[in-house]
Amino acid sequence: MPDSTLTERLRALPSVDALLRTTEACALRDALGAEHLAALARAVTEEMRAELRTGGGEGAGAWDGARSVPGGGGPTREALLAEAARRLALAAARERSRGLRRVINATGVVLHTNLGRAPLSEAARRAVAREAAGYCTLEYDTGTGARGRRGARAEELLAELTGAEEALVVNNCAAAALLVLTALAREGETVVSRGELVEIGGDFRVPDVMAQSGTRMVEVGTTNRTRLSDYERVLTERTRMLMRVHPSNYRIVGFTAAPALTELARLAHERGLLLYEDAGSGALVDLAPHGLSGEPVVRESVAAGADLVSFSGDKLLGSAQAGLVVGRREPLGRLRRHPLYRALRADKLVLAALEATLDAYRRGRAAEEVPALRMLSATRAELEGRALSFVRRLRPLLPDGAFDFEVIEGESAVGGGSAPTTHPPTALVALKHASLSAAALEEGLRRREPPVVARIIGERVVLDLRTVAVDEESELLEAIAAASRSV
Repeated sequence: MPDSTLTERLRALPSVDALLRTTEACALRDALGAEHLAALARAVTEEMRAELRTGGGEGAGAWDGARSVPGGGGPTREALLAEAARRLALAAARERSRGLRRVINATGVVLHTNLGRAPLSEAARRAVAREAAGYCTLEYDTGTGARGRRGARAEELLAELTGAEEALVVNNCAAAALLVLTALAREGETVVSRGELVEIGGDFRVPDVMAQSGTRMVEVGTTNRTRLSDYERVLTERTRMLMRVHPSNYRIVGFTAAPALTELARLAHERGLLLYEDAGSGALVDLAPHGLSGEPVVRESVAAGADLVSFSGDKLLGSAQAGLVVGRREPLGRLRRHPLYRALRADKLVLAALEATLDAYRRGRAAEEVPALRMLSATRAELEGRALSFVRRLRPLLPDGAFDFEVIEGESAVGGGSAPTTHPPTALVALKHASLSAAALEEGLRRREPPVVARIIGERVVLDLRTVAVDEESELLEAIAAASRSV
């Protein structure tokens, strides 16, 4: 491009002030704030200036809507201003999309870590919004008018439901493990089986947490077989604790052996040591009737003699993210008095959700009220009925021939590192668009408001209603219909 032509086009670019006076910018001012809106406007104009300098703005269709002057004179001032306003609106939309937003989870992964794991029950949502969102009795006793204990009610419910003497709540399960090891085994030794040195999501590794806590890890046994005698042989005056870690996200099968928790408890207590179990997902009830076998029930671990058991609040328990520790009063008291506890304790929103969820367990209503348990217990026949009804309602919303869809057999997933060998049978709504690829259709659904997150199998987008709430189905129907209209 000749220098004179480039200069003319650069002069035609809108100023930041002109861009901020457009209808699009005015509509964004309250949402973004004047200062940040101005920063975005500067970024947009600089981007367009850089494209002109490198030739990126030349050519038909290079800038959507930037009409050229007849005779090849380049985009008009008005067209450049409209293009800048369009880019400003897109930049604001991209920023909003990076924030925390509700999504429709149509993947069939119940405890989807990337999508926030367990959805809260209606009671838990009410507790967060009505009881905890404003001022609340977080550390205040209305009976005495004095300071109360944070999390007291949730901890009482946990102790009652697990048969433990006492309980403690921190902000996640990794924090619980770090607190236990730091407060009770620092500068001593902790014995653990090699087959339990797990790594879970986010590069969380048991050996790393043990090293950070200041305890010395002593490995015993082999990957697949560890005997009680392996533990006995390594005990010294420096040993503080025996640790058992539930392999939540994998299973070793075949030629395996491991001592029962009762055996480890007997050995630990004979030697004056603590027995700590990291139970991972931490089921409060036996989920075997729902096809989820192999997950430790916390009450059974306490009854077997574990001094401390830690587990997650947002996995199989079905509440908010939290690390829960239950067990004997004396070691739990030491955890509560440790300086690290203050850095790891849970906030009022988590405690409100946890109280409401635990109350459902105490009333015997968890299977009906806690969404994660309700989803996991749904049968294939129930899901097939929902899927067929969904398809019948979808058909009249679509143009003739826009989609090929049917209900097919499939599998859901528990997710969250829980029950990795369990794949509940389900019924999938399989969609194939007449002109869009599966990837394009999946992206279109994902960019909806609210976003719809689905899976692709072969050349079809599949929706698993196991993880779609009944009251979300109308939004899902509209999202699919909108995808057919956007072509």
